[in-house]
Amino acid sequence: MWGIIPAAGMGSRIQPLAFSKELLPVGSYITDGGERPRAVSEYLIERMVRGGVEKICFVISPGKSDIVNYFGGQVLSAKTFYAVQPQPAGLCDAIFRALPLIPTDEHVCIGLPDTVWFPEDALARMPSGVLALLLFPVEHPENFDAVATDASDEVSNIQVKSKGARTNWVWGALKMPGATLAALHEIWRERHDEYLGTLINEYLARGGRACGYKIGQAYVDVGTLNGYREALRLLDETRSSR
Repeated sequence: MWGIIPAAGMGSRIQPLAFSKELLPVGSYITDGGERPRAVSEYLIERMVRGGVEKICFVISPGKSDIVNYFGGQVLSAKTFYAVQPQPAGLCDAIFRALPLIPTDEHVCIGLPDTVWFPEDALARMPSGVLALLLFPVEHPENFDAVATDASDEVSNIQVKSKGARTNWVWGALKMPGATLAALHEIWRERHDEYLGTLINEYLARGGRACGYKIGQAYVDVGTLNGYREALRLLDETRSSR
C-alpha cells in the first residue's frame, strides 16, 4: 500500500521557521542513543506504516530539500519517494502529483503531515475496497471539511470550511483503491478543485460512493501556534494515561 503526504505548503500560519513546517519538533521519542525531538510529520508516517503502508510519496515544493535530507530513502519500514509541486496550486493538485506512482490495483492512504491524531491504529482499522474517510470529532468544524454520514456510514456530502457545518465530524485521513484515486483525478482535470471536499462531493454526485468511519478520538492541526500548544498538551495527556 502507498501513502501520499502533501508537504508542499509554505506553513504561513506558523512562520517564521528556519525549516519546513513538516519538520517542526513536536514531542520526542526514545532511541538507542537516548531521547530526541520528533518532527510533526513522523506521527503521520508512524500511523501510515502501522496501517500497512510500505511506500510513501512526499509531495514537496522546490525549496523543501530539507525534507529529502531528513527522511532520505526510507523511514521506519517504508521506502520513500518524492514528487514536486512546482508552484502552490492547492491540496488536490499536490496529491495528484504522486498519481504516476500509484498502481490502480493497489490501495493508497492520504494524510496531512502537520497533524497529530489518535488512536494510532485508526488507519489499520479502516476497510479496503472503498473510498474511506477517517473521521474525528472537533470543536470547530468550520475550520475543516465536515463530513455528513447516514446510519450506514455512507457519506452524503462534505461541508468545506462552512460556518454552518451540520456535524462536528471532519476527515483527517483517507484510504482508497488506486483506481478510485485515478477516477478522482479524471474529475479534477475538468474542474481543478482546490479542496478534496468539493472534489469528493462531485464524485458522489456522479454516482461514486464514499464511507466515513468515526474511529478517530482526537485530532489537532499543528499549523498554528494554538494548535502547536494543543498538540503538546494532547501528547502529554496520552503519555500520562499509559
